[in-house]
Amino acid sequence: MAARIKKGDKVKIIAGSLKGTTAVVESVLVKKNAALLEGVGTATRQMKPSRLNPMGGSKTIHTPVDLSKLALVIDEKTSKTSRVGHSKNADGAKVRVARQAKNKEIK
Repeated sequence: MAARIKKGDKVKIIAGSLKGTTAVVESVLVKKNAALLEGVGTATRQMKPSRLNPMGGSKTIHTPVDLSKLALVIDEKTSKTSRVGHSKNADGAKVRVARQAKNKEIK
């Protein structure tokens, strides 16, 4: 299945405690149906002392956001979002299109 949201896309979170936040996609986790966003979704984990880290302590990790909570931003000035569809262009290649922009091709 073709990806609706890809690395480098600007997205807006449309559900949850971070609703309304815009961020850039760092990577998409296909098996988890989630994405890692730049500056969003950080958590701290407590580390047990080990040979590599004898003092233990805390570590900051990156937590993913589910793709169902993300909408693609098609206009960065107004922060307008759109659903993403697929169609074939004149060359016959499969391209992503913005449904709210009357099937305008997404670059």
